[in-house]
Amino acid sequence: MLTTVLRGFTVPEIRKKLLFTAAVLALYRLGSHIPAPGINSAAVADIQKNFAGSNILGFLNLFSGGGLQRIALFALGIMPYVTASIILQLLQVVVPTLEKLSKEGEVGQAKITQYTRYLTVALALAQSVGYVFLFRSFQGQAGQEVIKNYGPETFFLIVISLTAGTILLMWMGELITQRGIGNGISLLIFASIVARLPEGFQSWWTSPDQVFRVLMPFLAIAIVAAVVFVQEGQRRIPVQFAKQQVGRRMAGGQQSYLPLRVNMAGVIPVIFAASIMAFPPTVGQLIGTPWAKSMAAFFNPSGAAYLVGETIFIIMFTYFYTAVTFNPVDQAENLKKYGGFIPGVRPGRPTAEYLDRILARLTFPGALFLAAVAALPTILINQTNTNLFFGGTSLLIVVGVALDTVKQMEAQLMMRSYEGFLRS
Repeated sequence: MLTTVLRGFTVPEIRKKLLFTAAVLALYRLGSHIPAPGINSAAVADIQKNFAGSNILGFLNLFSGGGLQRIALFALGIMPYVTASIILQLLQVVVPTLEKLSKEGEVGQAKITQYTRYLTVALALAQSVGYVFLFRSFQGQAGQEVIKNYGPETFFLIVISLTAGTILLMWMGELITQRGIGNGISLLIFASIVARLPEGFQSWWTSPDQVFRVLMPFLAIAIVAAVVFVQEGQRRIPVQFAKQQVGRRMAGGQQSYLPLRVNMAGVIPVIFAASIMAFPPTVGQLIGTPWAKSMAAFFNPSGAAYLVGETIFIIMFTYFYTAVTFNPVDQAENLKKYGGFIPGVRPGRPTAEYLDRILARLTFPGALFLAAVAALPTILINQTNTNLFFGGTSLLIVVGVALDTVKQMEAQLMMRSYEGFLRS
């Protein structure tokens, strides 16, 4: 990975993309430290304990890179956009109009992206209003006003600032995707998690459990290696292309393969599941009534109910997202259209059924692995009473995004190598 990055700096065009990506991520980290207007910075320091540990605020604070506990401009992070994307993905299955748009190529995808942006603004606005009431409720703990000169004007100013921060992050993520390296939205989440790693290392190093301190590095290396192994694992389905007469030449007759990954959905199911499971405790924390607080405690990220719910959603979303990204019927039709077939399987519907059967067998162990990796660190943290500031969900996202980014960089390096060979 490090070799690929160093090679990228030797190519001027890729170097510009890397520097641009780094600059945007640096601006994101800067915005996570700038307080929103009307916030009393002295009082904020007294409420930090509310965002520590494995409660829901600590979980949401992780995905904002610490911006939530500072009540910064980027306190909401990019999660409203991720939630909006989840909702639009689900609606494409049940709403015929959106399903039709998804099949219209770039024009349809541009329209769906526009709807996602509108929904992001609405979610960010609603979340900002809830957070303002939550921050104001911390006044008793801080012993002074968290929001200075609270009134309609201050309320409106903070809500607009937090919403505008999310919109700005959405734009920055799209800029990285267009002009930088990797997926911009994923890299923003990646930067938020990595920014908390030093605190996690410090917590591990100061842990009173000596056995945990010794075993943790080996366990972390083993989990990372397992994630990479499963993420890169694939089953190659052999494909034979029939010979065809094209003019005076014979074309085709080649052998190839169709790669089916064990985890074709990547880290998307984990992000989806984490976003949905974070909703009930967030609402409970914001409302503040006794039943709402009980619901927030029941779905605490360190509790059994949260882990069971997250596991179920990860498995469901793994199958769902795999079905969205890979359609066996379309793949069978494309193979038949270009004269390809799987040896021993008839073209058309039998090929689609064969691919669907193989994909189901691959997806199930991949989904179980994602669920296990997401739950294992949380269970370990609960047993050792050590807060590492990140868990299995964070680890899967970091490793998955890093692998995808390096793959894109390697593809661009390979393309430049071919161009140089042709010029020579």
